[in-house]
Amino acid sequence: MAPILQVKDLRKTYEGGFEALKGINLDIEEGEILALLGPNGAGKTTLISTLCGITQPTSGTATVAGFDIRTDYRRAREQIGLVPQEIHLEPFSYVGANLHFSRGLFGKPRNDALVDGLLKRFSLYDKRRNRVRELSGGMKRRVLIGKALAHEPKVLFLDEPTAGVDVALRKDMWDAVAELKKEGVTIILTTHYIEEAEAMADRVAVIRKGEILMVEQTSELMQRLGRKVLTIELREPLAGIPPALGGLDLELAPDGLSLSYSYDTRAERTGIAGLMARVQEAGIVLKDISTTESTLEEIFVDLVSEGAQ
Repeated sequence: MAPILQVKDLRKTYEGGFEALKGINLDIEEGEILALLGPNGAGKTTLISTLCGITQPTSGTATVAGFDIRTDYRRAREQIGLVPQEIHLEPFSYVGANLHFSRGLFGKPRNDALVDGLLKRFSLYDKRRNRVRELSGGMKRRVLIGKALAHEPKVLFLDEPTAGVDVALRKDMWDAVAELKKEGVTIILTTHYIEEAEAMADRVAVIRKGEILMVEQTSELMQRLGRKVLTIELREPLAGIPPALGGLDLELAPDGLSLSYSYDTRAERTGIAGLMARVQEAGIVLKDISTTESTLEEIFVDLVSEGAQ
């Protein structure tokens, strides 16, 4: 079965010669959640805008559910729901009417039950007769998501969906995203809350300066590039790392009360057994031992830093 979204050598060059997209290749499977991560100016929004028909690519191809975004624009766009980064809603329009109007724009017949269901899903039903100007920023963003889903798209783009949203609303939104995934909706999201991508995304794509640096399963990426840190808490402070522990990847805390040892989770031998034996031989008395592992944010920063070199 072909991927629901296929991008092949997609390029976007603006007047003046600036290359926003440099030959993007990307396949996204139906029903998956892909997190598109990258620093500001990396090309995330340009890529989304191009796939959604807001801007035209300079060259290359892309299809959504088999429909080409240029030669069969209308059918391709029907498959897509877009929640933009900026909030653009008519302030004097009514909440419920926004969803009905969006559905009508795509030629869909009126469906009160579906719209009411979306309003309830995003805690907007009680405000369906309110004007948009009466809503908070977080509630307006919920309206945007409801509008994007009103025509029952197969693919949903979320461009920074939780920017400026409080913690409670963020949780509600991610609960809704999880439900949409269960229903088979394919979701591509950009976010600065990388812990959300780590928790929600099946795969991660990292983009920098208009180029995809890598695309990988989130769990495999964490395992492949993640490092663990063993922290040894000491009963008595050390003035420095003893000579007996020289040559090891150790770091002494400023207060001298803990040693940190980094190791590769993929290595055949972690070196922990040898470290502990040498700690004991050095006469160092332990208080406690704990381990932590790399977060997706740390891995992302490392990848982008490597790409900058």
